Amino acid sequence: MNITLEERTEETVRIYFEKAKDPYIRKMLPQKANSVEEAVSDYYDTLLPSSRSFGRIIKADGKYIGDIWCYCIDKNEEPNAMLSYCVFEPEYREKGAATKAVKMFFREVFEIYQIKTVGAFTYSENIASCRVLEKSGFEFVEEFEEDGRESKYYQFSKT
Repeated sequence: MNITLEERTEETVRIYFEKAKDPYIRKMLPQKANSVEEAVSDYYDTLLPSSRSFGRIIKADGKYIGDIWCYCIDKNEEPNAMLSYCVFEPEYREKGAATKAVKMFFREVFEIYQIKTVGAFTYSENIASCRVLEKSGFEFVEEFEEDGRESKYYQFSKT
């Protein structure tokens, strides 16, 4: 499987918004935008010079299968950014696509933003996401309950 990362566009934001309505994704990944218009507006905000968010789309063998992004980017905070990702095409889940995407994405994000640490949250029941983070070099920090759900926090430190 050939994984590539490409620029997000308004079209891919619209596709992602529709794909993220899937009950499995909704269960595993909270969605910030409540409408496609809000998602598109958020996307355009990421293009501003003052943006603290950066993302890419994930393609597998040329097919758009998900998104990956960092948000709350700030070199003066700890962690310097937060990571989120989603593989919305079921046939590519648990096949290594997200792990490859994280590793590729980090090369770009760390170079562009000159950051050293990235945090990530996942629900404890999302075993696949925990594995992605661990295989990508994140270290487990703590488990906690939020909104009635057990969650885990991981952190990556560039050495």
